[in-house]
Amino acid sequence: MNLSLITKRIVFLVVVAGIWQGIYALNIFEDIIFPSPLTVVSSLYEGFADGDLVTALGASFRHLFSGLVLAILFGTVLGVLLGKSREADETAGMYLVALQSIPSIVWVPLAIMIFGFSEAAVVFVVVLGGTFVMALNVRSAIRSVPPHLLRAARTMGVSGVSQFFRVEIPASVPYFMSGLRLAWAFSWRALMAGELLSNGPGLGYSLRYAQDYARMDQVIGIIIIIGVIGAVVDQLVFSKLEKNVMKRWGIL
Repeated sequence: MNLSLITKRIVFLVVVAGIWQGIYALNIFEDIIFPSPLTVVSSLYEGFADGDLVTALGASFRHLFSGLVLAILFGTVLGVLLGKSREADETAGMYLVALQSIPSIVWVPLAIMIFGFSEAAVVFVVVLGGTFVMALNVRSAIRSVPPHLLRAARTMGVSGVSQFFRVEIPASVPYFMSGLRLAWAFSWRALMAGELLSNGPGLGYSLRYAQDYARMDQVIGIIIIIGVIGAVVDQLVFSKLEKNVMKRWGIL
């Protein structure tokens, strides 16, 4: 990331903070307790100092890691099955997009009915949030393997299981990385939906707790934390990983 881009982003944040402070000073939202930027920063400092936000972050990442690992596993297996089997794709495949289009918050009542107000319910929602998008990308990856690679492999005596592992999987890696990035993003959103209605620790639960006590400064602060974590992890981990793989495969 070059210095010019960093400067632009900092200037943008300063402008946004200035507009925010102006709205607070003018008291535009008279009917609600609208906090200033300094009040939100103070609230975040207080939350980290007393350990509440640290505990919430730890719980959220524990839920996310458990659910994301399972989502990647289930999504990959399902995607390979649909990509390799025409019968499976023509029957179950058509419903995959429908399942993917269901908002994560919709799964929460089902999760609570099955697992109760427990961490398992949150992980269940995270798994559903990431599995279907992962499966769609893996299916596309398997189907996008260039036919000439498969023909070339067969002429050299590589077919069946050997062809799948030696040709199709390596050729599918760039699409798999895109699926991984999307699975993370969808799982992170699903996590917040699940934790909002949970009774355990987590950023979503902390957000609901702040709302119940009309702490607008904490609500905005936690929303900022959720957005920053999502952007930072995507940019510093998954985006770089995806670009490096695509460069190595000659796509970029």
